[in-house]
Formats: sequence, C-alpha cells, structure tokens
Amino acid sequence: MGTGVLAFAEQRNGELKKTAFEVTGLARRLAGELGGEATVVVVGSGVDGLAGELAAHGAQKVIVVDQPELAEYSAEGYAAAIEAAVKSVDPAAVILAATAMGKDLGPRAAARLNTSLASEVTEVSVEGGALQVRRPVYSGKAIATLKFNAALPMISVRPTIFAAPERSEADAPTEKLTVADLTIRAVVEEIQKAQGDQVELTEATIVVSGGRGLKGPENWHLVEDLAEALGAARGASRAVVDAGWRPHAEQVGQTGKVVSPQLYIAIGISGAIQHLAGMTSSGTIVAINRDADAPIHKVATYSIVGDAFEVVPRLIEEIKKG
Repeated sequence: MGTGVLAFAEQRNGELKKTAFEVTGLARRLAGELGGEATVVVVGSGVDGLAGELAAHGAQKVIVVDQPELAEYSAEGYAAAIEAAVKSVDPAAVILAATAMGKDLGPRAAARLNTSLASEVTEVSVEGGALQVRRPVYSGKAIATLKFNAALPMISVRPTIFAAPERSEADAPTEKLTVADLTIRAVVEEIQKAQGDQVELTEATIVVSGGRGLKGPENWHLVEDLAEALGAARGASRAVVDAGWRPHAEQVGQTGKVVSPQLYIAIGISGAIQHLAGMTSSGTIVAINRDADAPIHKVATYSIVGDAFEVVPRLIEEIKKG
C-alpha cells in the first residue's frame, strides 16, 4: 500500500467547486493520520492557474492534468486522468465528492483502478492504520460502518458534510501530468445550462423545501421568499414535482437529489421515507407542518406544528429584521 491521500478537485468552466476545497481538507486530515502527503489532482483544459488555490486550501502537492481533449467533462477521460495520477503518487486512498460528476466518475475510476468504492460517505476515520467509513444504507434508515479489503480504498463523500479549510498563503509543488494515448469515445457536443442564478442545491449550506401542504404552485412564493431571505437553495418534495409545480432539478429525495446542508427547512412536507432519504444527514432540520403526526417531525431538530401560511410570513419578517 502507498502513502498519503489523493483527492480529485472538481472544476467547472475553469472555476473550482466548493467541494474541491472540502475534499482537499479531508485529504489533508487523513494524510496526517495515515502518513504521507495530501495530493490533489485537477483535470481539464486551461486549469493550470487553479493549483495555487488548492495549495492555499491545504493541498501539499497538486497534479494538473491539462489537455484540450479534457475541456468538457468526460467520465472516460477524467477516469484515465485519475488513474494516471494514482500511478504517479501511489496513494493509500483516493477521495472525490459525491456530486453529479463524482457519482458518474467514481465507479468508472474505481473500475479502471480495480478497486472498491464506498459512495455517499458521511464519516471517515483511521482505525488501526486503516481507513474506516460510515454511510447511509436502506434509504437512510440505517448507517453502515465499512472497512476496506482493497489495497486502494476509494470513497466519495457527500457535499457540505466536511468543512473546507480556511484560505491561507501556503504554497505547494505542482506536477503537470499528461495522459498518453487519451481516446474519448463519447464526446460532449453541447451543454445546456439551467436558467437563473439560484444556489446549487447539493452544495448549499441552507435549503428551503416545500411540499403539497402549500396547496398549489401559486403559493410557492413562500419557499422562494424564505430562501431569498436566508440566501438558501430551493428544494421540493416528489409530490410537488410529480404535480408539475416544480422542475425535477429541485427534487430532494431518493429519486431526486441528496442534500446535507447545515440547515434544512421543510415547509408543508409530510416526510415520506423517500424524501427523508435525501435530507436526514442535514445538520439542523426544521419542520413546519400543521399535522402533529407527520413523519417529518420525527427527524426534525425543531418542529413547528402550525399553518405554513401563517408561520412562514412571520418567519421571513423576523429574519429581515435581524
């Protein structure tokens, strides 16, 4: 087994995602416990300038794979880049974020490396010199503790679970790596971006979600107004999405997006198990529902049993005062 930890830093359009700093911080902590350095690999085209930011957030070494063929994300190409980085540094573990990209990339990279992948990890520790992780299973109804038999443990961690280190003036050596004979068979021709500038749901530290208790799409402004007051992302239950009130991109749950914000506010959501699977790892959960027996209250940190049409406007008013 090698030494140190290799983390994959996600970037889009030449800008590092928040999760890039989260996995960098985790890699630095684990490298201190396992021995060796925290190495971070960034992949793309025109991404040379990102090495300094990664070093400033804890990377002890940065590997840059900068090739024209990697300008747009490709699971095939990016997995090859991770494989090349692993061969270069021989780490004891590999980390990436369980984002949309990470969920696509992780299994392919693990297959190329002939190793195992533990996904959606929420806790990581070192026990007896070996990596141990905890992750939700059975739609979040239980938490499994896993140890690795594979020589190279690979994990994807849920966004916002692990804190990103504060920026410093630290520097780190940079290695430029080229993937030889890079062949990408599925080529991205066009990317259609979502309209608007709202906060990305899976990376948000605060999420405000609404359910059928809001009675109709004409009342969705309660979710939007509270989200705006808090600087939060907007989410929705499956029932709301199925009814056509909101797009699927906002759905939180087992068949939607899994979120782990510091604060999750559920308005008019009963709390079906499929929805709970997507948000129970949140730090603080606030439930606003007039049904005292709604399942959402069982997982809530704070419960408000009352009419959302009365509670939410007063909550917004108080937030704006502060």
